[in-house]
Amino acid sequence: MREEYQADLVEVGRLLVTMAESVRATLRKATTALLTADLKAAEAVIERDAEVDAIYEQVELKVADIIARQAPVASDLRRVITTLHISADLERMGDLAEHVAKTAKRRHPSPAVPAELRPTFKEMANAADEMAEKIIRLLGNPNVALAAELEKDDDAIDDAERHLFKIMLADEWPYGAETAIDGALLGRFYERYADHAVNIGEQVIYLVTGESPAGQS
Repeated sequence: MREEYQADLVEVGRLLVTMAESVRATLRKATTALLTADLKAAEAVIERDAEVDAIYEQVELKVADIIARQAPVASDLRRVITTLHISADLERMGDLAEHVAKTAKRRHPSPAVPAELRPTFKEMANAADEMAEKIIRLLGNPNVALAAELEKDDDAIDDAERHLFKIMLADEWPYGAETAIDGALLGRFYERYADHAVNIGEQVIYLVTGESPAGQS
């Protein structure tokens, strides 16, 4: 029975890594679509989101089955519960990448953001990609120090989002309200993507220590 339980946990872990790799790849592709008006890239992201959702459903079913059959307690229960939380955050990250792609598709054949905003979006996308890469590493090898880095990484994205607003709210902004609204929403998508990455880092910390990050301060 214990061997079966361990096999179930390994399978769930594999599914989480697959999800993490997918949401990293989709945000990369969504950013390409956003900055270069690449319609095929946008459509590919939108289509791929269904795959992430399907994996999320598999994780939910697997976790429910593990709880029903194995009745885990203590650290085993913590591992199962954190798995469920992490999968939910990954699923939402996939949704946010899809939102970016949908904006790119809606504004096609024009780029969804003007040239003045593209460097900042590239900065946000690069930071988000680095966070997603750390998540993949954490899922393979939970590490408190690496997980804690995600909150600092998120600060850089928050700073970039504030810079976006500074540009769009300037008196010399020439593109009108619609483009500014798109820019604000897109900035929010990247910022929320990073927030979910931070959530995953907190779950990893809880998995390893049994304490919330607040409880460690």
